[in-house]
Amino acid sequence: MIRAVLIASAVALAACGQAEPPVQAPAPAPGTEPGSTPPSSPTAPPPVTAPAPLTPAGPAQAVALNDQAELQWSASVVKLQTLASGAKLFGVAGGDPAMNGLQTYIGFFEDPADGWRIYPVGDILDFTVLNQAPNRVDLQISESVMDPATQAIGSRTRRVIVAWTGPSGVAPTAVTVTPAR
Repeated sequence: MIRAVLIASAVALAACGQAEPPVQAPAPAPGTEPGSTPPSSPTAPPPVTAPAPLTPAGPAQAVALNDQAELQWSASVVKLQTLASGAKLFGVAGGDPAMNGLQTYIGFFEDPADGWRIYPVGDILDFTVLNQAPNRVDLQISESVMDPATQAIGSRTRRVIVAWTGPSGVAPTAVTVTPAR
């Protein structure tokens, strides 16, 4: 308990920019002296507690509703992965949540006047970036599939290569999504 208080005090002081007090090593537990047999049951770690709620330190400022239409799309983004090339893979919530529902796109920034050039990747459940290379990203995709005979919804995992053509650092002239192994 004393060690936890010392560590918490050191963290609090470090956050304030003050020097840390010296921390003494705790006394060895009985049975842990050199040459002795350690105790048979390990000591349980102290419970993790959440930090205390913040308290106001000044007056609250009211903020106005921002009802710009384009922010509705921004708020719908549920997954974002920035690639090393500067391109962004992102998914927005939409469609039928029982069958996929992550409308996934890849976007390339054109310029401030034209904004982003955005290409669809697919309506899926989730994606994971497996590999990145110039003008290419390899994805593992999880998606829902329906058996046409039984109408039962199942799932599958597949891989795709998303590739684009054009000089590095500028928006592409073409994007392809290719099944892969």
